[in-house]
Amino acid sequence: MSPTLRPRSHPCSSLKSVVALALAVAFLPKIHAQDAPIATIHSTANVVLIPTQVQTKKGEMIYGLTADKFIVEDNGVPQTIKLDEDTDALGLSLVVVIQCSRDAIRQFDNMRGLTAMIDDLTGGAPRQVAVVTYGADINLIGDFTSDPRTLADNLREVAPCDDSKAVTLGAVDYANHMFDDNKSTAVSRNRRAILLISETRDHGSNIKPAEVIANLGRTNTVVDAVSFEPAKTEVLDSLLHGQMGPGPIGLIVAAANALKKNAPSTLASLSGGEYTNFGSQHGFDKGVHSLANHIHNYYLLSFQPTGKNGEPVTPGLHRITVKVPEYDTKIRSRETYYAGDAPPPDIPDKDEDKPDKKDK
Repeated sequence: MSPTLRPRSHPCSSLKSVVALALAVAFLPKIHAQDAPIATIHSTANVVLIPTQVQTKKGEMIYGLTADKFIVEDNGVPQTIKLDEDTDALGLSLVVVIQCSRDAIRQFDNMRGLTAMIDDLTGGAPRQVAVVTYGADINLIGDFTSDPRTLADNLREVAPCDDSKAVTLGAVDYANHMFDDNKSTAVSRNRRAILLISETRDHGSNIKPAEVIANLGRTNTVVDAVSFEPAKTEVLDSLLHGQMGPGPIGLIVAAANALKKNAPSTLASLSGGEYTNFGSQHGFDKGVHSLANHIHNYYLLSFQPTGKNGEPVTPGLHRITVKVPEYDTKIRSRETYYAGDAPPPDIPDKDEDKPDKKDK
């Protein structure tokens, strides 16, 4: 089947678009039911899923590509890939992670109606939703639930917290572990997603950036992020474009440094999720509306990592590159995964003793 161009538009409110950023993951191409165990990738598994968006240079979505049109490389080594064409929803396990401290206090009006929006957007699709807030501490407001009333009760408990810290990295890592810690079959068989609503910088997390990167890199958890930092905050360019150093150590050092500059954007890039930021209501509406138009349009690629000449892959952070050579395209996809159970290298944090300007 030849590729076709079908630009789409979804008029929607700003708040609905925010929630759509994560909930739309439920409607991405899914793996077949008989292959359900690969939907969740643990540290011992050897299948990597790559949500991939393909556009023309003008931003039009390209549909109808077959697996043979893609080239996927793992640290420069071509991989044998599969393209899943089953669009039936397997369901979604979602952790909504909301910063309640610092600048977040001024943003809570934008989060009104979150309960109704989640319920409306999921409709009858299977879903399990948990709610976490954080400032200096991480608070589980409500564990995974499919019951709309319980979810509504949980979201009503979300409130600002008077705190000078925002442990964003710690909160994302906490959410990522919730999927494995939960013993429910419904949670484990679903796609994994984290919706992060926060400012761009982490303030006070004890966990090292490299550890967060490794933990997310071992799973198929997609991080979709909305930052309420001023519009002057730049969305980081793709980590693939010359910003990562050579070898697994260089990769994780570069990724860790990027995480310090803009945690939500970097987490989204590494995991294959979406990111937007805003400095005003207008900027918020424009940015999230654009993402809402794009997020439904993914190919779901997968591969079993193989090293050069069929050798086992080396432990550590791996760079994923996705190409469609026959077409002049813009591609957004998951950029890394982490191989092996070994902990990441201990990267000295040169900035950990420097006070944040806002904290002075």
